[in-house]
Amino acid sequence: MDTSKHTLGTLFDQLGLPSDEDSITQFVTRHSPLPRETALHDADFWSESQAHFLTEGIEEDSDWAEVIDELDAMLRH
Repeated sequence: MDTSKHTLGTLFDQLGLPSDEDSITQFVTRHSPLPRETALHDADFWSESQAHFLTEGIEEDSDWAEVIDELDAMLRH
């Protein structure tokens, strides 16, 4: 079992996206603000597999849930 603390960087790695700080900042800037009525996993910039991972992480309250919530909050501002 992986008990390491997940970060935005490891989340972006898991999603197959560039995970350095500048790339994460650019991603958030490019896709913000996400409308309140749009669930994070329903945003049009995710692939099907990325959306599934995000949905599963939240629905199962996995160890990814906290960092997924962090990304969601960042995209809302």
